[in-house]
Amino acid sequence: MTYTIMILPTLTNFLNHYPHAPIVIAYSGGVDSQVLLHAIAQLKKNNMVNQAVMAIHVNHGLSQSAGQWQQFAKQQCQLLNIDFKTINVNVIDKPRTSLEAQARDARYQALADLSPSNAVILTGHHQDDQVETFFLSLKRGSGLKGLSAMAMVSSFANAKQKLLRPLLQISRENIVCYAQENQLTWLEDESNDDIRFDRNFLRKEILPQLKARWLNFNDTVMRSTQHCQEAQSILDEVAAQDLAQCIQAQRVLSIAPLLLLSQARFNLVIRYFIEQHQGLMPSQQQLQQLYQQLTEAGKDKNPAVKLGEIWLRRFQDKLYLTEDYQSVINWRYDYDLAQTHGEYSIELPDGLGDVTVTYDELNVHEKSFTLSLPDSLQSMSIVFAHDNPKCLPEYRQQSRPLKKVLQELSIPPWQRKRLPLLFINDELAAVIGYFVCQPFSENKHQQKIMVHWQKESG
Repeated sequence: MTYTIMILPTLTNFLNHYPHAPIVIAYSGGVDSQVLLHAIAQLKKNNMVNQAVMAIHVNHGLSQSAGQWQQFAKQQCQLLNIDFKTINVNVIDKPRTSLEAQARDARYQALADLSPSNAVILTGHHQDDQVETFFLSLKRGSGLKGLSAMAMVSSFANAKQKLLRPLLQISRENIVCYAQENQLTWLEDESNDDIRFDRNFLRKEILPQLKARWLNFNDTVMRSTQHCQEAQSILDEVAAQDLAQCIQAQRVLSIAPLLLLSQARFNLVIRYFIEQHQGLMPSQQQLQQLYQQLTEAGKDKNPAVKLGEIWLRRFQDKLYLTEDYQSVINWRYDYDLAQTHGEYSIELPDGLGDVTVTYDELNVHEKSFTLSLPDSLQSMSIVFAHDNPKCLPEYRQQSRPLKKVLQELSIPPWQRKRLPLLFINDELAAVIGYFVCQPFSENKHQQKIMVHWQKESG
């Protein structure tokens, strides 16, 4: 059994580096994952791996046969005495991302969620997959990171989980031979024959001709991907050093040291910074736009560049990485004035957290602040919209328009639109989390409340 002898030692050598990590097999039922499942089961049966083994099947719901695949996967795991889990996922359409990439992201997230925190998660990717990925990246005009294709070992959803591709050096032909030697059955995705998809077009039309012309073509492409991976690792080291000089906070960069870099290193550190926060990689045009905005816009300007589902925004010589926020301008919450004791919690929109109002008991949180309620309490509400009323914070001697006060507090412009405002009797009583207005300070009236904003994001 030549091919069995080839594949089993490959897996053993890989897994010897993770002797205590639970093994999770990403199992679709296709020939590559079927071979991976069978080979791991043989190692387990012969006590060549001793840790727990589990297979996870992710049902994307993109094929009419998805239910049959899920049932087949369950049956195969039962035959091989491998623990089995399955999960259905919804593939969410995103801009600038292919359906294949969306399904992959949903699949990896599901695998991470169902796997132990210290697991190694194995996929059946093989050499032909790597060559196809290289050419797809070449077609997109990718840089070194894209041309590096897939790594054999990479970090997964958290620092402990690892994503392993132990068959990456083995050709699909050898994997099929293993399956035939061991009389395995597997599923064929009907969409694999549709050459409207780029990967299938490469697999069916282009790569067979290249391999017929140059017999060792896959091996030479693999060497190129390894060269790219080595070069990319050097670039990552440079980017990490540059980022250390620019970082101000988790999502904030100092612009001055950033602009001391050459534009090439500027682009590198921005990409590296975004990658740390799982953002979609910006295009060359977007990076050029950002560089121009930072170098040419006046100091009184606050330029912002949208990159997929995130933004990079300048404010006071800092560059902030933020989400693509939804508008909260029309959101409003009116209090039930009959609720005048105990605790009252309000969920704010768009992931802004919760505001908790506590009556009577004045010891809820160290960051809470106290307001007094007028005897003639008629209405109390939380809103985000305002007509720039004049206000007199407790710490000021004179009143000023709200917009000017928020500028004084050096609150970035996009955050000013997301501050919950507490109005009492249609008068601004507090900007929650920042200040109370003097007419509602705690020594003005007998009845008091405590307000606390538990933020979740931006």
